[in-house]
Amino acid sequence: MNKGGLRNFMLAVLGVVGYGLFRILPLDWASALGSAIGRHIGMRMSVTRRARRNLARAFPEKSEAEREKIVRDMWDHLGRCLGEFSQIDRILKSDRVEIVGAEYLEQLRDDGKPGLIVSGHIGNWEVGANLPHQRYGLRLHFIFRAANNRWAKWLYERRTVEDAGEMIPKGSSGARRAVQLLKQGEHIGMLVDQKMNDGIPVPFFGRDAMTAPALAQFAYKFDCPILPARMERLGGARFRYTIFPPMDLPHSGDRHADILAAMTQVNATLESWIRERPDQWLWLHRRWPD
Repeated sequence: MNKGGLRNFMLAVLGVVGYGLFRILPLDWASALGSAIGRHIGMRMSVTRRARRNLARAFPEKSEAEREKIVRDMWDHLGRCLGEFSQIDRILKSDRVEIVGAEYLEQLRDDGKPGLIVSGHIGNWEVGANLPHQRYGLRLHFIFRAANNRWAKWLYERRTVEDAGEMIPKGSSGARRAVQLLKQGEHIGMLVDQKMNDGIPVPFFGRDAMTAPALAQFAYKFDCPILPARMERLGGARFRYTIFPPMDLPHSGDRHADILAAMTQVNATLESWIRERPDQWLWLHRRWPD
């Protein structure tokens, strides 16, 4: 095993040990411990510079002090997500998630058609990814970015509750699998707020951001609805999950123009959520070109 492989192995071991530690703690303790780790360790990590740079670009009207507070609160929130990772099933079985717009999930489940749910890395997105299945029996297959560390596969498999849908890795094989599932009338969930180098430029916070068009492509190909879903942290380990009505997609006859317009609408929706609660978004992405 080379030096890089050994490092990845040790990180994976640390992750498994941390998973077990957080699992045995009461939920509120685990969330609070994660918060402390985020505030005291996350703030000192070099990737924090990227968050500051992204915030300066997205919120030039805010003062440096205001943006720095968002960074601190972001790390508090991300730390809590870390602490809650091993307790997603317990969160879902509790009364800690307030649900708004459940009727739209029920319609999606019962309409006999394939469907799509779109969100971003907002709030505790892992809870949001599992909630439709656990609470409403809506089996949701999720497209995700596979870990660079092959030793971390065990942790990635812990991201879903029992009997939930497939975790589909991004890429050409994953896209083919998603198409197969949609043909079978299944439902796909997507987080579309990460940079995709071979995507299309779509406005996001006033600047073009390379955005995966697959969500809109699937919707037009299968004539199926897209439901935006927002997860918010209300305080501590308590949340609100809001499902919005199906998006009104354009049908101009120009498929390329329609896909761009649809993804512009998606990005605008995500941006509005982030502007309202900027501390609950993952500002660590390389979202915009340098």
